[in-house]
Amino acid sequence: GSSNGFGSSGFGSKSGFGGNSDSVSGFGGGGNSGFSGSKGFGGGGGGKGCFKCGQEGHMSRECPSGGGQSRGKGCFKCGEEGHMSRECPKGGGGGRGCFKCGEEGHMSRECPSGGGQSRGKGCFKCGEEGHMSRECPNGSSGGSRSGFDSKGKGCFKCGEEGHMSRECPNQENKDGEKREIYIPPEPSTDEDEIFKSIEKGINFNKYDDIPVEVSGRSPVSFITSFDEAGLRDSFLKNVRKAKYDRPTPVQKYAIPIIMAGRDLMACAQTGSGKTAAFVLPTITAMMNDGLKSSRFSEVQEPQAIVVAPTRELAIQIHLDARKFAHGTDLRSVVLYGGTSVGYQMKQVEQGAHFVVGTPGRLLDTINKGKISLAKIKFLILDEADRMLDMGFEPDIRKLVETMGMPAKTERQTLMFSATFPEEIQKLAADFLNDYLFVTVGRVGGANTDVEQMFYEIDRLQKRDKLCSILSETGTDRTLVFVEQKRNADFLASYLSQSVFPTTSIHGDRLQREREEALLDFKTGKAPILVATSVAARGLDIPGVKHVVNYDLPASIDEYVHRIGRTGRCGNLGKATSFYSHDSDSALCKSLVRILKEANQGVPSWLESYAASSMETSGTYRPGGKFGGKDIRRNGGGGGGQGQGGGDQWFDGGQAAGNVGNTACGGDEEEWD
Repeated sequence: GSSNGFGSSGFGSKSGFGGNSDSVSGFGGGGNSGFSGSKGFGGGGGGKGCFKCGQEGHMSRECPSGGGQSRGKGCFKCGEEGHMSRECPKGGGGGRGCFKCGEEGHMSRECPSGGGQSRGKGCFKCGEEGHMSRECPNGSSGGSRSGFDSKGKGCFKCGEEGHMSRECPNQENKDGEKREIYIPPEPSTDEDEIFKSIEKGINFNKYDDIPVEVSGRSPVSFITSFDEAGLRDSFLKNVRKAKYDRPTPVQKYAIPIIMAGRDLMACAQTGSGKTAAFVLPTITAMMNDGLKSSRFSEVQEPQAIVVAPTRELAIQIHLDARKFAHGTDLRSVVLYGGTSVGYQMKQVEQGAHFVVGTPGRLLDTINKGKISLAKIKFLILDEADRMLDMGFEPDIRKLVETMGMPAKTERQTLMFSATFPEEIQKLAADFLNDYLFVTVGRVGGANTDVEQMFYEIDRLQKRDKLCSILSETGTDRTLVFVEQKRNADFLASYLSQSVFPTTSIHGDRLQREREEALLDFKTGKAPILVATSVAARGLDIPGVKHVVNYDLPASIDEYVHRIGRTGRCGNLGKATSFYSHDSDSALCKSLVRILKEANQGVPSWLESYAASSMETSGTYRPGGKFGGKDIRRNGGGGGGQGQGGGDQWFDGGQAAGNVGNTACGGDEEEWD
């Protein structure tokens, strides 16, 4: 390592690969994050299996290796195998049965005679029958073992159900090191930090020319300013603090539709302000209706639940909700994996009106009885196509159909995404009721504010070319995408050793490491971030100047999302991609179309490849002004672009218009 060890997530001297890491989150061995000795996960827990020989598959009393003072297998009274000591036919200190009363046929914890200081049958924590203490549903009530007074159900090491502590699968990571219990830092209470936003760029007013199309029964008129939106004064004040001057196109249409009580499916270009488009009207309706859940309630009953495919997207939505609800009694809570279950349960217990989470942790919290869906008025699916593509459909259906959520006719369901291909719309139709479909601009099209560059390059030459590019861009905040997790860490280490301050983020890093890496990138400690596709959707990082596709993705939609991390809110950005025809040929035709539609030059070699290639490039569908189309219409023409924000409705319930001046405050969807 060199002097480029960037805080807690860098790759330099104190946290370099393979070193003796002093850092909290470095990639070396040892150090403070080794979790050894008395600081190991779960105290002195012995991990899985036998504590005598260390092998799995048997308990210590059945150890075939003996070990220590053990008598080996079988009864510790007589030494014979085939029975346990409490069933010993030779007696020897208690005989069979209960050691309290001496009778056979029951164990001491089930003794009907009580005896001594015994609690009699059942749980020693609460005194009730029908369960053992480790399964106690009453948590800390009663009990004399203070060390176990708050663990409730499941494993006392990780807090999850379905296994005991000695079998805890969460004690070690893939390298055999003890896992940590991560408690995220408390979010900032500083108003400047809470209301920090992305500065508008020189092309900001080009948003005036973005067309919008609406379809569905009885469409709702759009707004041209936040003052027309019907927001509560406290929320309007927070909107102004966040420097949101005028609504973006998706906000102009989505906010009044949601305020009117309609279900919504909305497609908009990345960086268009989708999060504020659903958060503002949702929390306004909640406050107007009165907050239902109290922080004194044992079971919280939120009125809105937002499901996101990734942890970081969930965190960003939560921070936006917290921002807009600042100074009110409305409380937002975020639930996601990789963090302490106990910590998040405490957050829920303090009050949860607006809940944001990933599917798995949401279901777990509901199953624990901490949250009830009985009073849900808003179900919001952000990056809905991403969730279904990632295989979350069973979890979403379980959440919607089997957890006590009101029927779709008794709640509002909102779906937001940058793409909505036809097959996703068919699945989404199960969750929506009489919805309006809104598309803003070319859904799936590339941002014209991003300059796209392509290099045809051999795989072995990529590192040198990347270093050459980074040498020219200096300290510009740069996001580098790779396809494989191991390549993310390797490339980040290589760049750090090449005097380019770099960190990385991918699904195998601990949640603490992921959050610290993002923080170092945002603050400029490590202005280069190497990421897998886990970071491709909705990363809300101000000032990203350059996106590099070190490896091109498998689909053209993913390419569009990646380069959408730069060029936000009218700012100019740059995207550089390394193309290898052996691995990327399926994309070439779609890449040519994307470049032409964004009025960018097409390299002659790429155009030549496209002319001779079969079309196998994924989900990109060209044609017309809009990339997302409502499948409920049978073709249907209409549409077109109005002037000056005119509210023009066409046959088939469509509307299109120049949506007027827009604003952006860094509020779009985020990611995993």
